[in-house]
Formats: sequence, structure tokens, C-alpha cells
Amino acid sequence: MIALHDALYDHLSPVIIAKGEEVTSKEDKVTCETPTPGRKPTRIAKWKYDLVRTAILAVVPSDDQGMEFIKLPQLVEGQISADNLERLGSVSWYTTTVKLDMEVRGLIERVPGSKPQRLRIVS
Repeated sequence: MIALHDALYDHLSPVIIAKGEEVTSKEDKVTCETPTPGRKPTRIAKWKYDLVRTAILAVVPSDDQGMEFIKLPQLVEGQISADNLERLGSVSWYTTTVKLDMEVRGLIERVPGSKPQRLRIVS
């Protein structure tokens, strides 16, 4: 790992450079787990995780029926300011990544036997 002047590289995400050495930023990250066996976790910026997690908790119900997963990204997008949407990137990708991690942590769950997939808050 290369140590670089913090002020110059605070805005960078981890990148691989020509010699195979990694340059990392000081940005706080969250490791997002997945319930799928054999899949590696994904690391994302903590502010993005917190933003999407808050939006998911605001729109997913805790009732027995839950809500269709397919509607989740659009509902999450409606909870996020235009400035944050611009900085976030793919709402659909981040919503899915955070949703999977929230399942692993036991915050939300898939409604058993539902097709298409439905989600609800764990009560």
C-alpha cells in the first residue's frame, strides 16, 4: 500500500495503479454482506450506506404483506434529495447492496413464499 499526502487523495475511491499497489482514501466505509453463500462482501462509503438504509427503513412496511422488491429503488429514490442522488450513483445498485446487507443483519426480511419477492421490516 502506498502512503500519499492525505489532502491530495481524500476524494479518491480505492484504485489499482500500474504496479498493482492500492491507493486508498480516508473515507469511512461499510462492509455490506450478502446472504448468498460464496459471494464476497462489498465495501461502500458509509454516507451512502446510511443514506440508502434510512430511505429503505422509511419505505418498507412492517406488515405481513410487505412490499414488492421491484418497487424499492424508485421509492428509495423519492426519499433522497437531488444533490445526494447526483453524488450517490446508481440508486438501484446501492439499494440492492444495502438491502442485502440489511437482510443479513436481520433488519428486513423477505416475506416467505412470496413471488415476486416481497420485503418487510423485521419486528
